[in-house]
Amino acid sequence: MNASRPSRLAARFALFSSLVTLAPALALAQVKVGLVLSLTGPAASLGIPARDTAAMFPAEIAGQKVQYIVLDDASDTTQAVQDTKKLIDEQHVDAIIGSSITPNSLAMLDVIAQGETPTISLASSAKIIEPVDDKRHWMFKTPQTDAMMAGAIMEHAAAHNVKTLAYIGQADALGETFYAEVAKAAQQRGIRIVENERFNRTDPGVTGQVLKIVAAHPDAVVVGAAGTPAALPPRTLKERGYKGLIYHNHGVGNRDFLRVCGADCNGTFLPASQVLVAAQLPEDRAGRRLALDYISRYEGRNGAGTVSAFGAYTWDAGLLLQSAIPVALKSAAPGTPAFRHALRDALEATRGLQDTNGVVNMSATDHLGLDAHARMMVEIRDGKWVYQPH
Repeated sequence: MNASRPSRLAARFALFSSLVTLAPALALAQVKVGLVLSLTGPAASLGIPARDTAAMFPAEIAGQKVQYIVLDDASDTTQAVQDTKKLIDEQHVDAIIGSSITPNSLAMLDVIAQGETPTISLASSAKIIEPVDDKRHWMFKTPQTDAMMAGAIMEHAAAHNVKTLAYIGQADALGETFYAEVAKAAQQRGIRIVENERFNRTDPGVTGQVLKIVAAHPDAVVVGAAGTPAALPPRTLKERGYKGLIYHNHGVGNRDFLRVCGADCNGTFLPASQVLVAAQLPEDRAGRRLALDYISRYEGRNGAGTVSAFGAYTWDAGLLLQSAIPVALKSAAPGTPAFRHALRDALEATRGLQDTNGVVNMSATDHLGLDAHARMMVEIRDGKWVYQPH
């Protein structure tokens, strides 16, 4: 008995020493959030305001320090996948925000599912989160879906007696998925599609496609594109004398698009986030106060008129994490698989959270959580967004 006592004391001392050594490491544990953004390339006008918004994220949530790691995917799907792998395998992030565009977000699905890392996309397509299968189990998003926005366009078009429609979209996942939703919504409204064209983000012109559209004499044209490349179709349509209605999708909700498109976008329409016209909305509208607060913060740092929908989508992703991280911290420590699982579950359990677009109510089958109240029609007039209440 007495002979074994020193060994027991030594073991206890060793355990105590290991706990003392471990304590500083636990105290230094922090939440790590990676961002995969399109900071260069054709979609840079989407990624840059997202980056500038992330610079306003809190350095601490629920008493836990948060580190943000921003990587540029260069508007390229391969780079987006490489960035995602780096964040998961090398940086061991707890969550990811991104990418800025649909093709990249879709390309990231396999990687985030394998790495079991909750991710909040900043892109539009419903296919990013629907259906919620094994891959999309880990993916959420903040922008309204293309189905929601296509429905808004067709509602407006039907109210303006549009009977025939042409479509011109990017030759990628965004253009294809938005066309599918436009076609579905048009059929429901009895609107016939008479022409369907594509162009690449880097194309210098779309004259051939526009000539076919003009020859078909549609009452309206829908442009399924994002960022500054989306200015090419309306400009060419105006050059060719087209007089019908022109609609954009919500991928053009930033100042750079207005600058590049200029007077050619006057009188065109898009379904948009309320941050673009927050000051024009009724005071009791859900999310208006948060939208105005975000605008004040962002423009206070970046200048008047610089706010965009893409920055707001990023701000909303931050609000989701600020709501979910405190819940996940009750179950596990950052940097562990258990924490990532708890964070994913907390995101999916989000209910009644107000963001700049409205009220978020997630579920096991809905990883967006917004309804039709989160969208509105906006007209472009003289380089400004003008709310269309009806």
